[in-house]
Amino acid sequence: MGDQPRYTLDELLTLMEVLRDPEFGCPWDVKQDWDSIVPHTLEEAYEVADAIERRAFDELPGELGDLLFQVVYYSQFGAEQGRFGFDDVVHVLTDKMVRRHPHVFPDGTLGSRRVGISAAEVETRQVHSRWESLKANERQARGDEAKASALDDVPRALPALTRANKLSKRAARVGFDWPDTRGVMAKLREELDEIDEALAEGDLAHAADEVGDLLFATVNLARTLGVDPERCLRGTNQRFERRFRHVEAGLEAEGTAIEEADLASMERHWQAAKQQESSV
Repeated sequence: MGDQPRYTLDELLTLMEVLRDPEFGCPWDVKQDWDSIVPHTLEEAYEVADAIERRAFDELPGELGDLLFQVVYYSQFGAEQGRFGFDDVVHVLTDKMVRRHPHVFPDGTLGSRRVGISAAEVETRQVHSRWESLKANERQARGDEAKASALDDVPRALPALTRANKLSKRAARVGFDWPDTRGVMAKLREELDEIDEALAEGDLAHAADEVGDLLFATVNLARTLGVDPERCLRGTNQRFERRFRHVEAGLEAEGTAIEEADLASMERHWQAAKQQESSV
């Protein structure tokens, strides 16, 4: 960037005010509202995840900036309607994080420090339990006394796979879990059998329900193995795309359009792609 002056957070907030100005702003930005921005927020979060997975760290500042811009957008909406501003977002977040980490900030202020805490202690079930207890207290303070489930506050707008993982983690924290991985594997086989039964009866609606149960059990398997199911599936998607493109290229080299190829030819190139990957 050379000697070019670096913009500040205050200037970013000013930029958003100008973009939203009905007279001088950008027509596209002016017409946006709470609901219209949500899809962009989700997309930007996935762009961040994609850059990290590809280790494209040179792209990451830009992607993180795009995600931050979404927060600035919502803060501007809040300011325009007299609900809240960006400073309120920063204050509420910092206050909440300090309050939820008494094992780090013992007297409840940002300046306090606890000496001698180990990383292992932070990862103990006791700390997780305290975190959930503090969140429950926050819900009560908001007047949400009716909520008493361990599954409270798992956002419904999350992608289904991610939400399934969060739900199963919450349930496992209170002891609703299999004793070991073998129990999850048995559940997977049970769900497959139930899909077979539903298909044998011609009951597609029941089969669809059982496919959902199978996916949920698979998420639990990933959790017990200590891996993120969303990341697992993204990795599979990437492998599938890479191998399928290899199939397309191989058939094209033989003068065959993929739409005209038989399954055996496709499978031959698919196996070649897998072999190529394993030899790298």
